[in-house]
Amino acid sequence: MRVVIVRSGSKGNATLLEIGKHLFLIDMGTSLKNLKAGLEVLHKDIFGIEAMFLTHEHSDHTAGIRYLKPLPIYTSKGTYDSSNVVEIKPYSPLNIDEVTILPISTSHDAKNPLGFVFKTKEESLVYVTDTGFIPDSTLPLLKNATYYIFESNHDMKMLVNSGRSKNTIERIASDFGHLSNVDSAEYLSELIGENTKEIVLAHMSLDCNTHEIALETHYRIYKKRHIDIENIFIHASSQSEMTYMGDFDDKYFSSLKSV
Repeated sequence: MRVVIVRSGSKGNATLLEIGKHLFLIDMGTSLKNLKAGLEVLHKDIFGIEAMFLTHEHSDHTAGIRYLKPLPIYTSKGTYDSSNVVEIKPYSPLNIDEVTILPISTSHDAKNPLGFVFKTKEESLVYVTDTGFIPDSTLPLLKNATYYIFESNHDMKMLVNSGRSKNTIERIASDFGHLSNVDSAEYLSELIGENTKEIVLAHMSLDCNTHEIALETHYRIYKKRHIDIENIFIHASSQSEMTYMGDFDDKYFSSLKSV
């Protein structure tokens, strides 16, 4: 697998996922220029995208769909109105050749929001953002993945002191909002395993979080819970730059991962 997180956050979301001969897009809430830049990293063009997987209907996940050619959009009932929507149901897997895709329910202020698990015989990727919590019954389905793109939206202290309205703060921190750094680290402590190679902390708030605080929180909680992360590369996504994950073998991407 090779992954380019084109953008992640309230300003727009789009992730390119290359699995063997397949090229998928998760959400499209960014500009065509940004998407094309991500495609160039994979030496692909926009016509190479085979299908899109849409998490939910909010504009930071859907605003750029109009730039795409007609292609299958896999999403839940009522999320997006288009003739090329393929309706999928949580916990009902679908197969595209050797790739199994499992939609899972998330908890957000949207109609029927989804996360996804992409799996082959060799590797798996868990994609979970825009959720206030994860049901205990779902957690076993997310365990010991190779890669995690996992929400770590805010630092609770920064959120409380952000100057936002009480209603906004309560919505973000609710079960229908976003995972905090602590929430994210607690969940991942239960999920990561011997197969896990890489974690990207995603959908990070610009004014209620920083990469440094998020990573420090994760490291502290893993240490407290005696979770061995020595062989796991953990880094954070950006609202203004691309983030790379997976099997990039050339020297340029190796140097990125060594920073």
